[in-house]
Amino acid sequence: MEHFNSNGLLILGSLIIIISYLFNLVASRYSIPSVLLLIVLGVALKGLVSATGMQTPDLTPILEVLGTVGLIMIVLEASLDLELEREKRKVISRAFFTSLVTLLLSALLIGGIMTIYLKVDMTTGLLYAVPLSIMSSAIIIPSVSALSKDKREFMVYESTFSDILGIMLFYFLISSMKAESVGEMGLDVLLNLSLTVLVSVAASYLLIFLFQKIRTELKLFLLIAVLILLYGISKMFHLSSLLIILVFGLMLSNRNIFFPGKLRKYLDVAQMSSIFDNFKMITLESSFVVRTFFFVIFGFTIILTSLINFEVWLVSILVLAVLYGVRFAWFRLVIRKNIYPDIWMAPRGLITILLFYSIPENLAVAEFNEGILLLVILASSITMAVSMIRYRKNPQQGVSLEVNGGAKDQLPAEGSLPSDDELVN
Repeated sequence: MEHFNSNGLLILGSLIIIISYLFNLVASRYSIPSVLLLIVLGVALKGLVSATGMQTPDLTPILEVLGTVGLIMIVLEASLDLELEREKRKVISRAFFTSLVTLLLSALLIGGIMTIYLKVDMTTGLLYAVPLSIMSSAIIIPSVSALSKDKREFMVYESTFSDILGIMLFYFLISSMKAESVGEMGLDVLLNLSLTVLVSVAASYLLIFLFQKIRTELKLFLLIAVLILLYGISKMFHLSSLLIILVFGLMLSNRNIFFPGKLRKYLDVAQMSSIFDNFKMITLESSFVVRTFFFVIFGFTIILTSLINFEVWLVSILVLAVLYGVRFAWFRLVIRKNIYPDIWMAPRGLITILLFYSIPENLAVAEFNEGILLLVILASSITMAVSMIRYRKNPQQGVSLEVNGGAKDQLPAEGSLPSDDELVN
């Protein structure tokens, strides 16, 4: 059996990046998530390797590293686009509570399904449920360009909050299995969150102050390396490490807010403006490359025979029913207006895969079939793609909900979706 030589790997890597760029063009034109195409590409590459008789390498360790770096870059990319203006408080709070409530309800219900399917206790069931309950900012953020500005901002905030809250809940569950009481568990969470916020703010101020003093051109990837280092160190101490990345991105993109009054004298406005513009470009490009290889390698590691199982399909359908049922109920009962295509924008992806690989060996359940993971990711991504295609075709038609009187609902006509203007407050 043959292995790829170094020249072959260079050619393959270059082709994958070129193809991924073409996939992005297709995605922007037809509203098909490029992630789906990348996964299919990975599956096709695995089939090609097997057909030519070459040895299939184990790429799981690479997948975990790429997933972590990709998550950091995606949250950083999202935070650099978020503006903490006074008029955006409403959309930020709405996105936060939407992500929090849908995450918790979905995790509880899916956790119940997992306890029956895996025959485990509720805590272990929740450990497997939480990754499936988290939206994928890796898929949503590159896919919402066709939405209106308000919807786009809401989805970016919601998916980012979902990532952060989901990761915190996941590691909270792991630590809770070691705690002796509920009180000890709650205290650990409070101390963890408080310490993470303090470290995040202090580290962000220090990084901004130091990097604006560096006059050499070679500093942007140094900054990324420092952020990844902080993420790794904070994770070793079981802090909510993703929060550090989010806070730094928010402080950099909203530096006028975080350097008010007398603090403004410590901010080199011209230098930081240049750093921000270049750093944003580097982050965007790096995120694209990491995301490309992550999903291609994920497709390469997929075992398609895992899908030939009735139980896998049954559990996957139940999980999807919970995800969209909870989402529909929340949007219809609480938000109540302008809810399409938002309720279908709930793909699972990078963070779901990454957290499954992060389940400790002593807590892992051998009976869990990874085909469930694959089916939920594919089905939720396809559902989002279909809703985006319908939205692009009919952006001016929608749903009118009389929320004050609550007497009448006008459901969408076949193939129609709501606009941002046709709303009744």
